[in-house]
Amino acid sequence: MTIRVGVIGTGYLGRLHARILTEIPEAAAAGFVELRDDVANEVTTNLKLKRFASVASLAKEIDCAVIATPTTTHYDVARELLQAGVDVMIEKPITPTVEEAQKLIDLAKSRDRIIQVGHVERYNPAITAVAHLVHEVRYLEAERLGVFVARSLDVDVLLDLMIHDINLVLSLLKQEVVDIRAVGVPVLTDKVDITNVRLELANGGVANLTASRVSQDRVRKVRLFGMSNYISIDTREQEVKGYHLDGRNITPLEVHVEKKEPLRAELESFVECVRERKTPIVSGEDGRDAVALAIRVAAAIDESLERFKA
Repeated sequence: MTIRVGVIGTGYLGRLHARILTEIPEAAAAGFVELRDDVANEVTTNLKLKRFASVASLAKEIDCAVIATPTTTHYDVARELLQAGVDVMIEKPITPTVEEAQKLIDLAKSRDRIIQVGHVERYNPAITAVAHLVHEVRYLEAERLGVFVARSLDVDVLLDLMIHDINLVLSLLKQEVVDIRAVGVPVLTDKVDITNVRLELANGGVANLTASRVSQDRVRKVRLFGMSNYISIDTREQEVKGYHLDGRNITPLEVHVEKKEPLRAELESFVECVRERKTPIVSGEDGRDAVALAIRVAAAIDESLERFKA
């Protein structure tokens, strides 16, 4: 059974989605919606995809859709598609607010539709390879550093980059966050461009997260320290190193990573969920919970900025 997929929004990320969908045998890229004529012409020329004039017209021709529009539009676009009976994959963050996310979740349930959220790191082979090894983590450290690019500037670095690691903390450690300490600094935009966040977990563990979109180098690393093991993950290079404490002996952890483009893995999983009516690895509820924690972190950052001004 071939799944007909559409793409809403073909900016940088949307074009990647569209390109990969044309390469997945189980998917048929039915077309796209794009407001900008120059961008749409490029997609049509390079990928030979049909441009639709509206979300409504595309919805009639597809089983599911990828929403890669600006975050502020996610709710309206997803609602229209869900009401039309279309399953959706919404790029992260699912929506700017918890309330909008919950409305989409409720709508999807009422229509028996699927929502998947584009926290692509959950599909990174380096993460999936170690997920079963993560237990009794007392300390997590994540660095997500990137160079400045003039996109995704409708949100700050928290919702642009750090929300990936917020989702990883919630999904891998499965602990309530009981305390938040955070600092953030606007550098090249009027929003926070670099931030460091300390999350204290209900079990006494700590997650220390750093995100920047104004760095000189690109870094994507997560380190987990448990009671009996240490795991270091480079999600950019898809490499894992680890050690296990067995009594007084320290032995290397043998972790096999089958490298694969994370976005492709994410889209293949979405198509499979639509075909088999499975719950996605990253559900609407997961996306909602990440936004809820991000909002709490944002409040802590605002508080630190106010203290600095004082």
